[in-house]
Amino acid sequence: FTRPLAMAITPADGGASASQTAAAGAIDYSDLMPKEEDLLYEEELLRTPHVTKLWCRYLDARKDATVKRRYLIFERAVKALPGSYKLWFAYLKERHEAVRGLCVTHPAYAALNNTFERALVTMHKMPKVWELYLHFLVEQRGITKVRRACDRSLASLPVTQHERIWTIYLGFICQKGIPVDTARRVYRRYLKFEPGHAEEYIEFLRARGHWDEVANKLAAIVNDDTFQSLAGKSKHQLWLELCDVITKHPAEVTALNVDAILRGGIRKFTDEVGRLWTSLADFYIRRGLFEKARDVYEEGLATVITVRDFSLIFDAYTQFEESMLSAKMEAAAEDDGPESADGDGENADDNGTDFLFKDAGDDLDLRLARLEFLMGRRPELLSSVMLRQNPHSVHEWQKRVALFEGNPTRQILTFTEAVKTVDPSQALGKPHSLWVDFAKFYEIHGDADNARVVFEKGVCVPYSKLDDLATVWCEWGELELRQKNFAGALTLMRRATAEPPREHGPRPTAAEWEAMPVQHRLFKSLKLWTFYCDLEESLGSLESARTVYNRILDLRIATPQIILNFALLLQENKFFEDSFQVYERGVNMFKFPHSREIWQAYLQQFVARFGAKKLERARDLFEQCVAAAPPKEAKLFYLEYAKLEEEHGLGRRAMDVYERACRKVPLDQKLDVYELYVSRAMDFFGVGKVRAIYESAVEQELPDTTTKVLCTRYARLERKLGEIDRARGLYVHASQFANPQQDAEFWEEWNRFEVRHGNEDTFREMLRIKRSVTASFSQMHFNMATIELPSEEGTLEAGGMGAMEAAASQGRRGASQLEDSMTALEGAAHPASNVPGFVKSHTEGGDAARTGNAAADNPDEIDIGDDDDDDDDD
Repeated sequence: FTRPLAMAITPADGGASASQTAAAGAIDYSDLMPKEEDLLYEEELLRTPHVTKLWCRYLDARKDATVKRRYLIFERAVKALPGSYKLWFAYLKERHEAVRGLCVTHPAYAALNNTFERALVTMHKMPKVWELYLHFLVEQRGITKVRRACDRSLASLPVTQHERIWTIYLGFICQKGIPVDTARRVYRRYLKFEPGHAEEYIEFLRARGHWDEVANKLAAIVNDDTFQSLAGKSKHQLWLELCDVITKHPAEVTALNVDAILRGGIRKFTDEVGRLWTSLADFYIRRGLFEKARDVYEEGLATVITVRDFSLIFDAYTQFEESMLSAKMEAAAEDDGPESADGDGENADDNGTDFLFKDAGDDLDLRLARLEFLMGRRPELLSSVMLRQNPHSVHEWQKRVALFEGNPTRQILTFTEAVKTVDPSQALGKPHSLWVDFAKFYEIHGDADNARVVFEKGVCVPYSKLDDLATVWCEWGELELRQKNFAGALTLMRRATAEPPREHGPRPTAAEWEAMPVQHRLFKSLKLWTFYCDLEESLGSLESARTVYNRILDLRIATPQIILNFALLLQENKFFEDSFQVYERGVNMFKFPHSREIWQAYLQQFVARFGAKKLERARDLFEQCVAAAPPKEAKLFYLEYAKLEEEHGLGRRAMDVYERACRKVPLDQKLDVYELYVSRAMDFFGVGKVRAIYESAVEQELPDTTTKVLCTRYARLERKLGEIDRARGLYVHASQFANPQQDAEFWEEWNRFEVRHGNEDTFREMLRIKRSVTASFSQMHFNMATIELPSEEGTLEAGGMGAMEAAASQGRRGASQLEDSMTALEGAAHPASNVPGFVKSHTEGGDAARTGNAAADNPDEIDIGDDDDDDDDD
């Protein structure tokens, strides 16, 4: 038993050789020998040494044993069971904890390394053992050992468990002191295992300053369509990072074509054009190629299409020029001194013949002029940007022409480019205004011939709107007038209004007509014909003007104003019958409301011309007019018709015209017509006719407000004539349309009427009607028993009112049971008063009051139906 024990002690002591052991003298094995309490475990292990549980129980029982004793037991266990992961891992972990805190140069570290190596002979497939070993080696900072151990672990473990090893491996190579080349090679191997972690490698290279490889790697992942950023970055963001790297580190990045990359980005990412142009220029600036950078800035300003990108590039450009100028001025200030003064004296006699060989680079004035020129070009460059956005914007072209004010050559070139570029079908604005402004530009500078050439070309442009072409022709005519070429202006208008030859066949439809070129439709341009008419009236003869107007009417493009102008022209030249024929053509051509002004002028001129001489013809004209006029337009013509009859005809016919007007005009105009009708009837026929008018008006179905006003005016008339009963009946009829809460004026007028002309009974009846009307308008409801509506036939029979009393009775018949209930509530007595026209508001007592009322005798009392009062009392 002693011999194998001694053999087992040797590796536990750190692998000392036999010679070293012999030199050390006698070794005390007393602590390593089993004790009496260990005999039970030793006997079981002798019988079954290959049971892991026995060794584990043995180790657990000897937790308090010395380190060498426990190491001895572990060594015996792993020797008996070299494939036991549980024993090896526990042994290695315990020894790892034992060396924690010791210096890495301590022999225990080497002994533990040997133990790990012995364990990996059988445990090379166990990742936990490799992890523990690698962490232990990382603590020792042995670069080669760690690298080789990691390589061995990756070769031993399956690929599904490589992630554990790579985590330790990458953590180690990212530490300080690790050679960059070693770390790069390790990272490249890792990217073959995890290509998606390229961004980590890029950040590592960025931290180490390897910009060339950073740019290469960024370019690779940008071109890889399958790459998905773990940081959530888009292709656009990765591209911008690449641009920043290659432009800010031009000296380090040598493997990529920076110019091609950035220009490709400019074509692909249109929302970052300004930034990419400035990055490209910055790349050349950092490389010292200032002229190339200036060319890049100029190219960027000439190609961008947004104001944002333009502002970005222009600001960077101006900053670049200012920095160059400042650097040059500082350099010149440093060079100024006595030596430079002497040099100037020496070269005073030089006439500049040796300039190419003696140029010292003193170009401050040139650089300053270049900066000023750039600042002065900003409006022009900005205009170019706006035109690149929409080359068919007429307003932007006009603004561009205004920029070159004072430079006729540039203005002519701009006008020429504008009229060549703008497509009328896509133009934003009025494309014809460019041609007109171009011609006026030549006219202002005294070159009328070129202005005519511009107009000649402008009228051949295929405009999308007919009015645009007509405007160009009219402006051409205005030019000829300003040049005093009146005959040329007339000839030009005849040429413009000439109808082109039409092919034989059916007339074109509306859609076909609109699809035809505007030059073929110009002869129907009203704007052009109107201008032609003005020229003929001013410069031509009457016959030529009449020919033009007749041609307009034949083409059926005339407007009511054209008709009026033509007629006025004929009247000024004493062709009255011809003017009336023009009016006839106008009213036949147009309908209401467009013919209203024509009818007005026609009728006024005819009546003023002939008066009573051709009365029947005038009547026929008025009849045609009022028959064609709609109700809203008929009032004016009816009144003119009636005025004609009053002045030159018969009053009876005038009254008939007023009556027809009252029937035709709309409801909101009837009251005004009735007022005029009544006024003229009173002047011509007296009271009888007026009464008939009022009665017919009240019988019609007019608005309540109109009926109320007519009844009130009729009542005033009857009151003036002394017909008090008729007036009272009219007030009663009108009361059903007057809400006491809103129309207090009517009730006050009736109240004054009763106070002045009535008695106590009539006053009380007015109050009763007022309460009933109030109740009907307020829509109040009472929970009362239904009271029979008394018979109202035969009421208001006094005074011979006839139809008026029947109308009033019909109005009151519309009162509901609510009104009768109010009447029943009035059953309380109202005692008589000796003061005429005075009625108390309320009196207590029932029978006595009714008796007093019955006893009151008024000689002026009008019988308006006592039966109703008796029924109410019942």
